[in-house]
Amino acid sequence: MRMSLVQNRSAELWRSFRPLAQHVEGRVGDDFFSVQIYDNPDYFSAYNPEREFTRWAAIEFGEGAEVASGLQPLILPEGEYAVFDYQGLPSEFGTFAREIYSRILPQAGKKPDDRPHYEIIGPAYRPDDPSAEETICIPVCKI
Repeated sequence: MRMSLVQNRSAELWRSFRPLAQHVEGRVGDDFFSVQIYDNPDYFSAYNPEREFTRWAAIEFGEGAEVASGLQPLILPEGEYAVFDYQGLPSEFGTFAREIYSRILPQAGKKPDDRPHYEIIGPAYRPDDPSAEETICIPVCKI
């Protein structure tokens, strides 16, 4: 689903996806994945909350599993990822993200790579819970 930070349609995406995900045979684990594809090469060069990207709601399934009706497969390309644990509200993630992109990655000699970014969220995740936890996976390459 296309969206921006200003026109965030995540709740709509997850409401439509969760019922379909229950019917996938061959599912691996019970985690969910929020996948962002930033198809604008300048997405990270200058902050613009109106810049659009594509968000996928996803689950992992085993090789050979059939994709349920209404769903599409998404295969993430391999490569190096910087992984961070985050606890808090999605609305407060911006401060954490600025620290990652402006300080942590550059100090490590890394920059975001042109591959999908994703978060791993557990089955009981609630975006309105200040103690909600997720794992942030950012594709990286050398500066």
